[in-house]
Amino acid sequence: MSNDELQGWVEKVSLDSFGVPFRHRATFNKRLSSTGGRYFTKSHDIEINPHQLEENGREEVEKIIKHELCHYHLHLAGRGYKHRDQDFKQLLQHVGGSRFCSSLPNRGGRKVLPYRYVLICRDCGMKYMRKRKVDTRRFRCGKCRGKLEQQTLDSPNKS
Repeated sequence: MSNDELQGWVEKVSLDSFGVPFRHRATFNKRLSSTGGRYFTKSHDIEINPHQLEENGREEVEKIIKHELCHYHLHLAGRGYKHRDQDFKQLLQHVGGSRFCSSLPNRGGRKVLPYRYVLICRDCGMKYMRKRKVDTRRFRCGKCRGKLEQQTLDSPNKS
């Protein structure tokens, strides 16, 4: 699906579900990884994750479009457009949008590092697991403000 087809789709959903035209830009952004879409409050544009269309189909993406259009229309109307606002929750339920998008399988994103270091407080014994080295001269224990000692773990633990 092209960006032009997405634009037409968003305009149609806006008219059918909200009764108000969508007058800004809707595009695909393949760099989105952990979200189905996003709404920009300054430009009023909407971006949709194309991987959601590939993995979960048109019905799921239409729910994502409705979700982003709820942000759009409420923001332009000067009403509560954030996830925690009652206006947003009510409109989302009314139009049948999704509160959360379906998760995507790991698409070769960031590699999860194992824990390789442990910081131990010299005073209270509190332990802090770390994946990277820390300059212990710059940090203190969050519990008692004691000095920290860094030790390397022998075998990598699961994170």
